[in-house]
Amino acid sequence: MADSEAAAAAAAGMAHSFTQEYFQIPVVTRAYTTACVLTTAAVQLEFISPFQLYFNPELIIRRYQIWRLITSFLFFGSLGFSFVFNIIFLYRYCRMLEEGCFRGRTADFVFMFLFGGIVITLFGLFANIFFLGQAFIIMLVYVWSRRHPLIRMNFFGLLNFQAPFLPWVLMGFSLLLGNSIVVDLLGISVGHMYYFLEDVFPNQPGGRKLLMTPELLRAMFDRPEDPDYRPLLEEQQQGGALQPNGEQHN
Repeated sequence: MADSEAAAAAAAGMAHSFTQEYFQIPVVTRAYTTACVLTTAAVQLEFISPFQLYFNPELIIRRYQIWRLITSFLFFGSLGFSFVFNIIFLYRYCRMLEEGCFRGRTADFVFMFLFGGIVITLFGLFANIFFLGQAFIIMLVYVWSRRHPLIRMNFFGLLNFQAPFLPWVLMGFSLLLGNSIVVDLLGISVGHMYYFLEDVFPNQPGGRKLLMTPELLRAMFDRPEDPDYRPLLEEQQQGGALQPNGEQHN
């Protein structure tokens, strides 16, 4: 009896700890990552089919299947290496952006999501891409890498390089795996568009800020910061970053 009570208490403690850690994840990263995992789980359990999710302009326009504009960003294939790889990179770089340069600016982060999603969708009309989530991840990685140009990266212990080369390394990795690099090029292009319009052009002679976050988004998302909030280790360290293979480089 005592053993069963101890096991129940331990399980309750683990559940509480997991819940607490889960809600420590910033809201946009938490919502997007959770949606991607749940979508993949629903496909894996055969509640829905990938054919109900993929990007199809004809079905969107003629049959009003508007949900495809969102679901095409949420599915990364069945459970396997590709899914795990994409989810890790999504969680990692989305969270580092939200806890770093977008900390306290949730509305601006949501606006970047909307900008990236809309532009990727428009390009997707001509690129014949069925699922747009990987391009969106590459966009996030690109923006993060350009805003952290001095960070040294180590890719699976094979390559050492500066952060701005990371999107190109990922594109080369896709090429080695025999995948099309169109998705990577799309993500890099949209990421550069956002970076140029947000960080470069406003600082040029005669330049100005063109991407203005709507006040409605600010009213919806910008809130006082939680005093118990704990960012990732990367954002607490100065002069280093936890690398994709788990090593720290200063």
